[in-house]
Amino acid sequence: MALEPGTRRLKTWTGDYDFAVDGGGTGTITLRSDDGPLPNGSVVVGGYLHVGTALDSSGSATGALQVNAANDIVNATAFDGAPFSTTGNKDIIPDSTGSTAITLTADRSPAFVIGAAALTAGVFTVVLIYR
Repeated sequence: MALEPGTRRLKTWTGDYDFAVDGGGTGTITLRSDDGPLPNGSVVVGGYLHVGTALDSSGSATGALQVNAANDIVNATAFDGAPFSTTGNKDIIPDSTGSTAITLTADRSPAFVIGAAALTAGVFTVVLIYR
């Protein structure tokens, strides 16, 4: 697929999750963003997760982040394990190496997937670097 003119520059996409705004029931929650969806053919090459409030659950909730397919930004993990259990900046799977880059197959909005049980707290921001 040929890139349209002007699409070779790296760009950022920022999305947010806040339990108080978005809820915490099991399922897929599209991250809130002023940036809109990432365009078809974009290649996510890096970024980070910033946890402002650690996830919490009265059960055994899991969380994952995805953009093109399940677990491609952050693998599903228990709410009380890394990366969601402590605050601060965290690694994501795309890490500026070719083998971890994600090529989008359609326009897509990154999403947070909550599994196994509901959450009771959590706030984070995801920043993706793409071209």
